[in-house]
Amino acid sequence: MTDLPLVEAFPVAPATVDPVRFRTLMSTFPSGVAVVTAMDPDGHPRGMTCSSVCSVALDPPTLLVCARRLSPTLRAMLRLSLFAVNLLHARARATAELFASGAVNRFDRVRWHADPSYGGPHLVDAAHAIADCQITRTVEAGDHVVVFGEVYEIEQCAPAVPLLYGLRAYSSWQQPEPELS
Repeated sequence: MTDLPLVEAFPVAPATVDPVRFRTLMSTFPSGVAVVTAMDPDGHPRGMTCSSVCSVALDPPTLLVCARRLSPTLRAMLRLSLFAVNLLHARARATAELFASGAVNRFDRVRWHADPSYGGPHLVDAAHAIADCQITRTVEAGDHVVVFGEVYEIEQCAPAVPLLYGLRAYSSWQQPEPELS
């Protein structure tokens, strides 16, 4: 492993970009949609829709998710150091909207399965793939927390077209039309 030199930090000017403008900017960058789930210590399921999911490393297999600092799902993730990332398929828009809504009964309205070996509940009808993760690190970033998770198990549910979110709308992957020569 090579030690990389640290870049000298320069003073940063205070943020001048309005949060609404920043949200508009990021809405033009589409991403896949996931529901991040965890069990709280009392055995209650928690979950939230998340488009801030990113692969970090292959060795060990690591991903990151970003969660609002006050999220009950984040609290459950941190208490047990476990979570699951349910990657949603294109037919799971209703599940994405449900878990983004904050509805307290969301787990009563979807089919899910929990097992002691899972990082969190698996949304069996909505996910095309699920990664079970062990938390290895967290970083506070403004009003969110970046959670790094080492993936210890993957469940491929079924081949499917992924659900996407961008321009403040859900969509799905479409094959591009051939280019004209």
